[in-house]
Amino acid sequence: MTSPDSPPLVSPSPCPAPPPSLPSSPMPSSPAPSSASSLPALPSLPPTGDVMVLALGRKKQRVLIALSILPNLFLAFLLSSDPLVTLSPPHHCHLPGPPPSPEALKASLPWEKGGRPGDNGSLSQCRQYVNGSRSAAAECEAGWDYNVTEGLRNNIVTEWDLVCGQYWLVPVEEVCFILGILTGCLSLGFAADRLGRSKTLLTSLTLSVVFGVLVCVSPYPSIFIVMRFCLAAASAGVYLTLYITRLELCESSLRLLVTMMAGLMTVAGELLLLAVALGCQSWRGLLGAGAAPLTLFLCYGVPGVFPESPRWLLLSERSADMSSFTERRNSNRDMRDDESFTELDSEPAPSSHPHLSFHELLYSRNIWKNLCVLGFTSFISHGISHCYSSFRGDVKGTAPSFYWTYLLSVCAGGGAWLLLWATVDRYGRRGILLLSMTMTGLASLILLGLMKYLSETAITVFSVLGLFSSQATASLCILFTAEIMPTIIRGTGVGAVLSLGCVGRLTSPLMDLRNHYGYFLHHVVYSSLALLAVLSILLLPESKRKPLPQTLADGEQYRRPPLGRRRRDNVPLLATPNPET
Repeated sequence: MTSPDSPPLVSPSPCPAPPPSLPSSPMPSSPAPSSASSLPALPSLPPTGDVMVLALGRKKQRVLIALSILPNLFLAFLLSSDPLVTLSPPHHCHLPGPPPSPEALKASLPWEKGGRPGDNGSLSQCRQYVNGSRSAAAECEAGWDYNVTEGLRNNIVTEWDLVCGQYWLVPVEEVCFILGILTGCLSLGFAADRLGRSKTLLTSLTLSVVFGVLVCVSPYPSIFIVMRFCLAAASAGVYLTLYITRLELCESSLRLLVTMMAGLMTVAGELLLLAVALGCQSWRGLLGAGAAPLTLFLCYGVPGVFPESPRWLLLSERSADMSSFTERRNSNRDMRDDESFTELDSEPAPSSHPHLSFHELLYSRNIWKNLCVLGFTSFISHGISHCYSSFRGDVKGTAPSFYWTYLLSVCAGGGAWLLLWATVDRYGRRGILLLSMTMTGLASLILLGLMKYLSETAITVFSVLGLFSSQATASLCILFTAEIMPTIIRGTGVGAVLSLGCVGRLTSPLMDLRNHYGYFLHHVVYSSLALLAVLSILLLPESKRKPLPQTLADGEQYRRPPLGRRRRDNVPLLATPNPET
């Protein structure tokens, strides 16, 4: 006889399910199908972003990461080719007859004083004597002769004679190109959050190929500038979408390594860009060599080749895309004892796109604070890089060669990525960002304060140090932003920080337009702001080995503890009871 308190016996035959208030028997005997089906479902946790990534499988995850890194090799051709395309070589007025000797040039061209300190002047590049008389000089009448020793033999400057009175078109093209990157980061970053990473990537790739072809066949400078603006916007969209998709495909232990590999791939593309430029010697062929390979990556739009980001799918809750994870779970249920597939059962109802509450976003103070600090740091680090590249020429009056400046900038970027890979996971994002920004400010202060007492070697060393640290700061700012911005606004947040970096870069063509007049004040302002950025970095949280936030509520939790927080003593023997309670 079984007592009323004993658990019910389970028989092989079907029997009614026990009431919910009574516990089920822990006996190892197998219950009947009807009993198991009538038991109440155990509460399951909603799937997390890391679970969705692991559901892809390790092999497929690494294949997708490799596919997201490869396009950076050719994006460098489109995003880093502006210095080669707009390089202005030495030139002078075209003189009739055979190539003139140096004595004939001195007799036909007036002498002009230099505009920079230490520059003794040179033969005029825009004027010539009239009828062989030294009493009167006029503008060039028969065009210009170019002495191309560096870069492309045929670029937009030499093809359309964008010198002297038409030189203002070169800074305008540079400004429009940077504004195109700014526009692409903002608009396509927002589109990646609302429409999805995959759709935005495919759209950006298509536009990059189309505008890349239109740039190569541009017949006039005005059409070229408009097409370059559109090409910059589309290429920036490809870069941004691949960046955040790549990060969302990684767990916390792989994020820095994968981002470093993508950065080194971009550095390799910039070095390959210079090699191709030396081989083809034409700006049309150079830009075509960057746009043509992007056609191959249009295959990412084929279903199954480059699927949507799992973390974005978790927010969007699309039934069609989530069914692939359900099918994979069902097919592996008998082969795996993995709780991650069980967690995928609790999927909410599908919707068209992630729901974003603008009212909640407006009052997300911590997210806005982090975004403002990182955007300000990105603005300073991108803007001050140009000061280090041109400091020697501004001070000594003798600008270094183009190859030296270009290779120094590219190698500094590669070295910065290696430094970040070796230190950031060990000492934290915030600590290394603080160190690199401090080095940037100190290099500027030493160059500005001791400018008259430093030799050329010392000026070169501190300029390289400042360039290296500023590029490390700029790269780490983007990674930091992508890690602490929630998935629902990650594209918009990273795009905003990249756009503020573009605003800092705008000072470079504006200084070129003014022939670097006022460079000292320009450098002083950026150095002062760099010291202010050092203090603001202290307000940032730490994202090392932390999961990527998904919602605005998750992003609000990424905050730095208050400096004056006092530790509480929770030892019971030392706790003093409150008599009022």
